[in-house]
Amino acid sequence: MNVDVHYATPEHAKYAQAICELIESAAKARGTGIAKRDPKYIEKKINNGEAVIALSDKGDLAGFVYIETWQNKEYLANSGLVVHPDFRNLGLAKKIKLKVLKLSKEKFPGTKIFGITTSLAVLKINYELGYRPVTFSELTTDTEFWNGCRSCPNYDILERNERRNCLCTGMLLHEASNKFVIKEKGIIAKRFQRLANFKNQRKQKKK
Repeated sequence: MNVDVHYATPEHAKYAQAICELIESAAKARGTGIAKRDPKYIEKKINNGEAVIALSDKGDLAGFVYIETWQNKEYLANSGLVVHPDFRNLGLAKKIKLKVLKLSKEKFPGTKIFGITTSLAVLKINYELGYRPVTFSELTTDTEFWNGCRSCPNYDILERNERRNCLCTGMLLHEASNKFVIKEKGIIAKRFQRLANFKNQRKQKKK
């Protein structure tokens, strides 16, 4: 089955409800509550040309992600990245991420592109695309962004640490890596493994 990754256009707004359901189910599977979205908000992102959608040749929803800006467009995050279970293990998440990064730069040149995640799979993809782990102090201070973490079961950790750190890893895209070319794979793999081990140690301490 073929899957194509598209810049979302108004004709894709009909997928908004299915996208929200997919994002929510993925969040439940991960054990986080951050991901519940409003279909009207997703429709708005699609209609504004601030989203990327992956569809099978039969028109089935395969994946999605959208763009959000913070702090007067100084910072930008690619949010709601999700791949339908039927289309996983095909490298689709990376293709979607590449597409949305290109779109992000076209629509919002000069912004600082960042993300936070507990997913080791997303961490690996981000690292390969040029993101590097950073402290939360290097991310947006926009209260609206951090309020989006309130539905996460780990929010008390974030609050207790005064937004300095949590179980999520903060990552910032480095301008030197903006060609998104994977280089020095062996070095990257070793660095990622160290990061993965560190994340696992933090989770064990939490338990």
